[in-house]
Amino acid sequence: MRKIIAGPKRIQALIEKLADKILDNHPILENVALVGIRCGGVPLTNRLREIFHKKKGVLVPCGYLDITLYRDDWTRIAHQPQVKKTEIPFSIEDLNIILVDDVIYTGRTVRAALDALIDLGRPKKIELAVLVDRGGREFPIEPNYCALKLKKLAPDEYVSVYFKELSGKDAIVIETYPS
Repeated sequence: MRKIIAGPKRIQALIEKLADKILDNHPILENVALVGIRCGGVPLTNRLREIFHKKKGVLVPCGYLDITLYRDDWTRIAHQPQVKKTEIPFSIEDLNIILVDDVIYTGRTVRAALDALIDLGRPKKIELAVLVDRGGREFPIEPNYCALKLKKLAPDEYVSVYFKELSGKDAIVIETYPS
């Protein structure tokens, strides 16, 4: 079963809302860099960067983080998991890193991303920005910035965010998978 809860216009509005929340804390974007968690965090990172450029005239440094080998379930995913590329073309030392992902659920992905980031250096601060918080944390990790908070999802319901850059369409969908 699929239930579309946001289309292109609402997603754009949610991303604008997320950008505004970040700008409330970082109005001049000084010493700020965006790091998107692959896969869904990449297009969201790029869109946030575009909004910051339009609103502030600043091109915030952007990077992309692959967390495959940092996941606590990587051996369960596949016999030989597909490792993608981490691309962070700048030093993260003493920067305010805003870690970006499309959805937060258990907190395990973010935990893995924190481990991967710390292996690259010592940022001044790490904050978390997510488009959707679906609840259901298994780790004590909460986003600093969130555009949409969903409540009361069943354990068999999943939130999927589709970005046109990856799937040809923009949509946030609640999907139910048979058990």
